[in-house]
Formats: sequence, structure tokens, C-alpha cells
Amino acid sequence: MTRTGTRPETGTGTATGTGAGAGAGAGAGTGAGTETEARRRVAPEGRRFLRGRKSALARLAAWSLLESAHTFLGGYGVARALDDGFLAGRTATGLAWLAAAAAGALLGGLALRGVFAGLADLVEPLRDGLVRRAVRQALDRAVGDPVRAPGAGAVSRLTQQTEMARDSSAGLVLTVRSFVFTAVGAFAGMAALAPVLLLIVLPPLLLGVAVFLATLRPMAAVQRRSLDTDEALADRLGELGEGLRDVVACGGQASAQDRIEPLIAAQERLARRLAGWAALRTLALGTAGRLPVVALLAAAPWLLAHGVTAGTLAGGLTYVVQALLPAIDSLMTALGSAGTRLLVVLERFCAAPPHPLPAAPAAKAQQVTGPARPPAAAAAELRGVTFAYGRGAAPVLDALDLVVRPGEHLAVVGPSGIGKSTLTALLAGMLAPDAGTVLVAGAAARRAPDASGPDPRRTLLPQQAYVFTGTVRENLTHLCPTPDPGDARSADARVRHAVGALGLDGLVERLGGLDAEVRPGLLSRGESQQLALAAAYLSPAPLLLLDEATCHLDPRTEERAERALAARPGTLVVVAHRVSSAARADRVLVLDGTRAVCGTHAELPARSPLYRDLVGKWNETTDG
Repeated sequence: MTRTGTRPETGTGTATGTGAGAGAGAGAGTGAGTETEARRRVAPEGRRFLRGRKSALARLAAWSLLESAHTFLGGYGVARALDDGFLAGRTATGLAWLAAAAAGALLGGLALRGVFAGLADLVEPLRDGLVRRAVRQALDRAVGDPVRAPGAGAVSRLTQQTEMARDSSAGLVLTVRSFVFTAVGAFAGMAALAPVLLLIVLPPLLLGVAVFLATLRPMAAVQRRSLDTDEALADRLGELGEGLRDVVACGGQASAQDRIEPLIAAQERLARRLAGWAALRTLALGTAGRLPVVALLAAAPWLLAHGVTAGTLAGGLTYVVQALLPAIDSLMTALGSAGTRLLVVLERFCAAPPHPLPAAPAAKAQQVTGPARPPAAAAAELRGVTFAYGRGAAPVLDALDLVVRPGEHLAVVGPSGIGKSTLTALLAGMLAPDAGTVLVAGAAARRAPDASGPDPRRTLLPQQAYVFTGTVRENLTHLCPTPDPGDARSADARVRHAVGALGLDGLVERLGGLDAEVRPGLLSRGESQQLALAAAYLSPAPLLLLDEATCHLDPRTEERAERALAARPGTLVVVAHRVSSAARADRVLVLDGTRAVCGTHAELPARSPLYRDLVGKWNETTDG
């Protein structure tokens, strides 16, 4: 669908431009730095975390020592059972040594139970801390840039990545600890049996470990890019889902697909690269785990010829096959997948909070037609404003000029997806225009990045009313400044006046009075909107923006609310979903996708075919 802008159609006010369907914007994640930078960020945090849990580490090490004893007895018991028992003709001695090895296995099982208890004391606090940090980072980003507040990417960090960190850290601690203490027990056993066994086993083992360690850095880089792409894909899909109706309405499916497919293709390429590094890791595992066995068997004739007994050789093979090989397998699997993944995930949580983004620079305003008005004289003003959701998307608003006078009641009408909500978002400062200038009370609509607290110039009510668990009074006054203690009676009178002006007496009475607790889940959508409208009525902001904030009210209730809000001191801009709402306004802005026309309800049917059709259908309905 193609939208073309036109020059002004002016009436009693100034309004020009277009409304069009929205395309879906998307952002892409970027890499988080090199492996060295990642370790530099993560290492201090890791040391600080471990220093605070010395007792848990001590318990874990104590239980792990029992596992070393189990490993030592496994190979040593087999060697002694052969040399001192069965090969020497002493079957009872051989069985006794095998029983000692079996007792070592029971000891290892007992140690494993204690290991898991100590592991929980490390892993669960880590996960809880990461969840708190993920929430804090998401809030920092939302405050820094409300327009691009974290979406699905933040959810991925809060859920998937925190669980990934917990599982990866648990697996990593478990396997590294097991390898270290198993290796200590195995090497101690070999040294006790025959030190020459270490000279044969260690070289191929160290070679395999070296090959494996060489794969960690590139594998971590690929893993990092994979997570970046995953977050970017989650964010982009979330944005596309929110704007899917507008994308389909504008025929933007192909453009939206072009923004998604590169990320999917990138994920596929990264998966292939990870598979390639996994294959090299398997080769390293074979070198470190299988080559020592081959070396021992090849050296067996030489060892036996130089005084090494058959039992000692069998004990050495037991250490390699039953202890070192499984430990190395687990270690390489954990470091190659869980270790690199854990480093990349922790790097995200250790990143510094984002600095607030500066407001997008407003382009030079285009010529405003109609009577010239100084900016200070306007409650709100748009000068040559153009806005589109993403590069290449059709503009939702195109070169729109509009002046809203102080105290005016303006209604905005047009088909769904034409740009009405975008207009209110621009006036609310939630969006920055791609071109042109948006002013509220003579100043830029979008506040400076360092501004804090609510903007006293305006209040926006969206279609989904904001109601929270609290008293009725708190729901009505949360947009008001905190009153002085001596002004409580006056504040209460203002609240009761608002309840009466909007006709909420029956609703407040049903809820139990102003001090009764509101349970949002038990309110209908219309009741929630009534409470939100009363809160807007009490707000001191001179500009009220209603984005279909009365859509769940019946026509009579809607009329009473709009008349009350229009009579309130200040300016009212209403995105209308009924022609009756537009008929009550001082002026009506019509967005129809090819031009924007502004005028009174009486004059617009002669100037806007769209508005003439809307009024005609409304008259037919009311006459019927």
C-alpha cells in the first residue's frame, strides 16, 4: 500500500500531512567485546562472589577429598589384589583388597551426596543475584530510553539466561571439582605404584588438554554472537508481533520478513560453526582420554621387562580408564559448552548500566500554513512532523502541521492503523519524530534525558486503563502532587467533586467508598477506564491526551466523561472511536492516509470525503 503526502487543507486551524500504516521497527544486538574483555569484566565479580562464600567452598572441598580417596583406592586396590593376592596365590588377600576398593566406591557415593548439598549453597545465590541484576538493568534501560524500553530481549535475560547461568555454573563447578580431585587421587595412586606410569600417561593427556584449551576462545566468541543474535531476534519478533496488524494493513509483510530472515540465517550459520568447534573438541577428548590408554598398552612389554608388575600395570590402566577418562570427558564437555556459555552470559550481567540516550534531534520545522502563532501561544504544536516505524517503512505521519490552542477540545479520527495513536505518543514525548518539531507548551515534547519525575505539562490515558491494587482514593490521586498535611480536607473535596463530575458515585459506592481497596482483576474494562478518567480529571497537567480511553464506555457515560474533561481547565485531545465524540469537540483532525484535514464538525463533511462517510453512517444509525 502506497501513501503519498499532500499539502495543507486548512480550516479554522492548521493541519497538514498524512496518516499511514506502520511498519515494524527492530533493533539488532551487537557483540559484547573480546574474550579478554569478557574475563576482565567477569573475573572481579566472580572473585567477590566466591570470597563471600568461603564456608560453602570449604564444605565442597572437604567432601571432594573423600572422592580423591575413592579414586586412589580404586586403582591401588586392583594392583595390590593382583600382585599381593591372586597372582601370589593368596585369594583371601586379593578379595580383601577388592573389598577395600569397593568400600572406596561407597565412600565416593557418600561424598557425592555432600557435594550436591554444597553445590546448592553456591549456585542458588548466584541465580538469585543474577535475577536481581537483570531486573535492575531492565529498569535502567527503561528509564534511559522509554521509547526503546527493553522487551523480549530483557525477558530472555531474566528467564532463559539466568537459568542458563545457574545450570552452567552448577555443571562447571561439579565437573571441574570432580576432575581436580579425581586427578589428584589417580596421580597419587600412580606415584605410589610406579612413578614411571606418570611419564607415560601425562604427555598425551596434556597434549589433548592443550588442544582443547585452544578451542575455548573462538568457541566463546561464536557463543557470544549466538546469544547476541538470539536477543536481537527476540526483540525484533516482539516488535513485529505488536505491530502485526499495521504491517498486514500496509502490505509490509515482505519488508518485515526481510528484517527477520537475516537474523535467522545468522543463527543457522553460528550453529554450524559451533558444531565445527564441537567436532574439534571431540578430537581433543580422544587425544587426552584414549591416547594414554594406547600409550600404556604399547609400553607394557617394556614396563614388564623393567620390573613393573602386572598388578601395577593393571592398576595404572584402572586409573586411566575408570577415573581419568570419565573425568576428562566431563571436564571438556562442561568447559566447551557450559563454560563458554557461562562466560558470555555473565558478561552481560556484569556490563555497566546503559547511559540514558539523548533525545532524537528534531529536524527543522517546515513552513506552517495558516495564521502564524508564537509557540508559547499553543498548547501543543507539530511542525512538518514525519514519523515511520523503521527504515523503509511508509510514514505513519508525513509532513504534518498542527496547532492546538490552549483550552481547546480536539478530536482525532481516522481508520484503524492510520496514525492516531502515533500522534498522541509524539505529543506525549514517547516517540521522537523522524523529521519536524513537536512542541508542548512551547517546549520540546520529548524531555531531556536527565529529567526525572512525571512531566507536569501533560497526561496520557491509553486504551488500556492503568488501575493498581490500592485504595480507590489512591487510584484517583496518583497523578496529583502530594498534598500538604493541612490541605487534606481540600484534597478530599476535590476528589469528591471529580467523582461527581464524572458520575462515578455509584461505582465508588459499589467498591466500598474512597478508602476501599481496589482489586483490578475484579473490575470490568469500563470501570477501569472510569477510574483512570477521574485520575486524569484530577491531574494538574494542562494537556490531557486520551487515546481511545473511553472505548469500553457506553455512549452516555462517554459523553459525560468527555464533557467533564473538556470543562476542566486545560486542553483536551481525544482519539475518537465514535463520531458523536468528534461532534462534541471544538475541532476535528481527520487522518485518512492521503491527507490530513482539520476543521469543525459542521464544515468537515464538505471538505473530507472520509468524514462525510463517517457522519453519514452515524446519522443512519442514530435515525434508525
